[in-house]
Amino acid sequence: MRALDPDLKAHLETGATTLCTCWRIARRDGVEIGFTDHDRTLNFGGLTYAPDSGASGAALASSADLAVDNTEIEGALSADALSGADLAAGRYDGAVVEIFRVNWAAPPQRVLLKTGTIGEVRRDGAAFRAELRGGAVRLDQPTGRVYQRLCDVNLGSAPCGVDVTAPAYACEGAVAALFDAQSFSASGFSGYDEGWFAHGLLTWLSGRNAGATAHIKAQSAAGAISLWRPPGAPVAAGDAFAATAGCDKRLSTCREKFSNGLNFRGFPHMPGNDAAMSYPLRGEPNDGGKRR
Repeated sequence: MRALDPDLKAHLETGATTLCTCWRIARRDGVEIGFTDHDRTLNFGGLTYAPDSGASGAALASSADLAVDNTEIEGALSADALSGADLAAGRYDGAVVEIFRVNWAAPPQRVLLKTGTIGEVRRDGAAFRAELRGGAVRLDQPTGRVYQRLCDVNLGSAPCGVDVTAPAYACEGAVAALFDAQSFSASGFSGYDEGWFAHGLLTWLSGRNAGATAHIKAQSAAGAISLWRPPGAPVAAGDAFAATAGCDKRLSTCREKFSNGLNFRGFPHMPGNDAAMSYPLRGEPNDGGKRR
């Protein structure tokens, strides 16, 4: 059972309450914002909860079993802190959300209703809808090793062991000219082969997307870059970035590009569907030995 503050419990028992809902969002980059469905600004826990966010929460659903409990936050992008550019740039992906029921006449009287993380974010013009995933969603995610031909770890992680900050695998540059919303020419790629940074990571160091990351789709030797998705805010000439080389998770790439075949975390010799579904044929050496 959820423990209630004695003063809040006494307030609830009066039958005439002054309650509102407050949301605290803590992004992975350390930024914290608060908003409320009340019509006045509230302050508690060292954070200001703004009333002008235009956001509201759907009904909270919880169950006693291990089913995934999700809800949503939806509203208009009317608060300066809750910008459409930040949502599109993925700055709220994975952010921790705490939902409180608060006595707006006495904010110290409050109770934490739910904690979760932001999942899918959808936009429709100036409105947004953010999925709030409960803790049980982690039970729905695969863990451990994956039996597949391709490597199952990220380049540069501890199991991989490749130092992606080494000059052979990292560079810095700046946008020279734009082709469209997700492709441009840039400096900093001279001396690298075509496709060296394909599947790699690009981190914006300046401009309107500073601090955001993007995945590189293709890279030419001349410095033409194509991203998988447009950045959250428009890119401008002169915007600086740092890029790290990419890996397509294949054993040949691990050996030849990174000299890291010993740490390859895939199963390149696993049999395919044809081998797994095959059966003995007359004329073949059916002696019970291993397949050749």
